[in-house]
Amino acid sequence: MGGIIQATEQEAEAGKPQGTGTQTLLRGLALLECVAAGIGDVKGIAARLGTPRSTTHRMLVSLVAEGYLHHIPYKGYLLGPKLIQLGMKALEQRPLVAVARPHIEALAQATGDTVHLGVEDNGEVFYLDKIPGTRGLEMRSRTGQRMPIASTGLGKALMLGMAPARWMALHALLSSPDAPADRPRPADWPQFEKQINAYVAQGWAKDLEENELGIRCVSAPVRDGRNLVVAAISVASAVPYMPDDRMATLGPLVRATADAISKDLGWIAT
Repeated sequence: MGGIIQATEQEAEAGKPQGTGTQTLLRGLALLECVAAGIGDVKGIAARLGTPRSTTHRMLVSLVAEGYLHHIPYKGYLLGPKLIQLGMKALEQRPLVAVARPHIEALAQATGDTVHLGVEDNGEVFYLDKIPGTRGLEMRSRTGQRMPIASTGLGKALMLGMAPARWMALHALLSSPDAPADRPRPADWPQFEKQINAYVAQGWAKDLEENELGIRCVSAPVRDGRNLVVAAISVASAVPYMPDDRMATLGPLVRATADAISKDLGWIAT
């Protein structure tokens, strides 16, 4: 169970005195954690918190009245609308770029390569941030730029959170005869689908000069508290600095950085 319940139990065991207001607050928060964990009946909650049923019932009634919980007769208690509102506010107050910046700066410093942060916008990758590497390389990516999803490392990482039905449509945007002549062409669909399935299995993706000649990158998806892929990060460099064995080593590192950003956004690994 959550840290609040553990802290409450530890303090109770240690016999530390608490003010009535603080104790009530901690019990109320612990009760919310119980409901969030799926314990929705008075008996179960009271047993978990170690409180009398009458006290537990009074707390539940108060939390329902304030909108923090919702009660369904004969079924139990669920998290209420006020918690949904607070959750949305929490997401709004933790903007993606600000949360990700220290992580991608550290990744750029550790690798010496250029690091990107991007999101999907209207079927394209939108570059939110870029940390230049220390190798003196120039690449065409820039903050505010849009690029195709199916040919970019960031885009492929974003695809790891999409339904497979979307993969073919995104691939078709690049392989269509009407696509601009200067746009890169992805691998044929069967091979492309095989690649994305492999990336899903390992949790990170690769761009093998499919977006820019001479540039390779390793990428991974960023998730939020709903376990939805909301962004992606990538490490990019010139081919001489990105042999296959180094890409294989970078993959878990990039994924670990993406996971760290995800945790700051409320994601919990399962």
